Amino acid sequence: MELPPWLQQAIQARLDEVSARIEHDPELSRVREEKDEAFEGLFAGKDIEQTPEYAEWESRYIVSKGIENERLYMQGLRDGIQLIVSLLGQSMPEENDKKAQSNNANP
Repeated sequence: MELPPWLQQAIQARLDEVSARIEHDPELSRVREEKDEAFEGLFAGKDIEQTPEYAEWESRYIVSKGIENERLYMQGLRDGIQLIVSLLGQSMPEENDKKAQSNNANP
């Protein structure tokens, strides 16, 4: 089942909006800054993967990606719930009208 173009565009616009908001999130910016500082420390060692600086950078990188993915997931979940509620809200009056008509036809 392919989504209508207007719905695809709406989903893409929402994804772009949420991604931009997460990109400028103060907490995530702080975590990214710490990750970048830890990454810069990598170049001081010769065997990069064996240094504590690498472990520090890797840890901070994983944390920053985790926060980013969690926020994207939660926003997607909220948007999905809102979409379902909106769609159900639009279909409910039709179902109620059909039930009312069938009840009126069968007194």
